[in-house]
Amino acid sequence: MMDMTMQMMEMHAKDMPMSGMDMEMMQECIEACSACEQACTMCAGSMMGEDMMMCSAMCMNTADMANTVMRMMMRPMGMQMGSMMAMMQAMVTMATACADECAKHADMSDDCRMSAEVCRQAAMACQKMMDSMTVMPS
Repeated sequence: MMDMTMQMMEMHAKDMPMSGMDMEMMQECIEACSACEQACTMCAGSMMGEDMMMCSAMCMNTADMANTVMRMMMRPMGMQMGSMMAMMQAMVTMATACADECAKHADMSDDCRMSAEVCRQAAMACQKMMDSMTVMPS
């Protein structure tokens, strides 16, 4: 499925307002955000009890953020450097905070352990994408 997404994005790369975008890195970021959304949704759904409310809420918020960032990256014609950087920075911040919260419960829940790991991967992929964007021509 991601191969199809990548092919479609490459077809539109020449029309992107942000020329020089690394499509492979973008695909990695999209895949990391997709995995993060799925893991956080499953983790939030598996949590019960008052002591897990913060973790559940952070997972739901991170899943929403991951979905939004992923969808923005799949709209190449609407890309604007400032808004993409702000969204990715927000994703890095949210995914890192969620990973930290999930890690507190990792010994009690495989869902939390896995979610923490996937959140960290998504934060790293978004940071890597942002780093590549800062050297792009305007």
